[in-house]
Amino acid sequence: MGAITDGSLARHAAAAACLTLFLSTRAAAQPQPLYVPPPSGVEFLSRLDFHMSLDSLSPPKDTPEEQADERFSWDAHAGGSLDLVDLVVLRGGFNLDYEAIAGSEYRPFDVNQGNYVLEAFVNGRVRQTEVGAILHHVSRHLSDRPKRQAVAWNELGVRALHRFEAPAATIDVNAEGGYAVAKAFVDYTWLGQVDVLARHVLSPRVGLFAHGRLQLFGVNEAVAGRGTQTGVMVDGGVRLGGRGGAMELYLGYENRVDAYPLDRVAQHWALAGLRLVGR
Repeated sequence: MGAITDGSLARHAAAAACLTLFLSTRAAAQPQPLYVPPPSGVEFLSRLDFHMSLDSLSPPKDTPEEQADERFSWDAHAGGSLDLVDLVVLRGGFNLDYEAIAGSEYRPFDVNQGNYVLEAFVNGRVRQTEVGAILHHVSRHLSDRPKRQAVAWNELGVRALHRFEAPAATIDVNAEGGYAVAKAFVDYTWLGQVDVLARHVLSPRVGLFAHGRLQLFGVNEAVAGRGTQTGVMVDGGVRLGGRGGAMELYLGYENRVDAYPLDRVAQHWALAGLRLVGR
């Protein structure tokens, strides 16, 4: 449950709670993979988690007279993660995510992107650490816009998960990286990512959290004349737990690499919203 203890995060969390009075549900990126404690014995379909979210995005304006980029107003995610089999010393399963990005170019809620993530993984356990292999597929599509060019890539890589525990608090770390073994349109050659998620429990039902993500995209400079790309996402807020899951209210910031499928241009924005998760 919940995360973090500094005063500024507490103020952000309170602001996020107010913002949800007029927001639906939230998301900035699919949830961070987390360490899963081993069961007492071999289990089939031992875990099934879900996530649903909707972020309100606020792209910046270079001048007071300029309009913010109308392609980016909302970012919604829905998906899940499951362990197909858990052998105690290792587990294997799948992660799935669908992202819809909406702007305001033609109508107030104008969905212009639909992006799919499919991932298979096998993780081995050593105490509170997991190390494993991933096969990660991303496919990006336009909605209500013409697009004949495929935009997709497969990543073959490794992932390490670890959990630090303290009284009333946890810190989860995810580090992963791999090579783009098949791709269409994108100039990526390798990819790396580090996530840190801190949670602090205030009561059995209420906590605070803070999350940060750093992404690196190595590229073939001959394709588009650019170097390694860097993405950043941070958010934090309040976590409200129930018997079947949790609701998270937060504020954040994101700098997203290649935010529009056919543009090799980063975009950044402030965000606010609400997320429903299974754990």
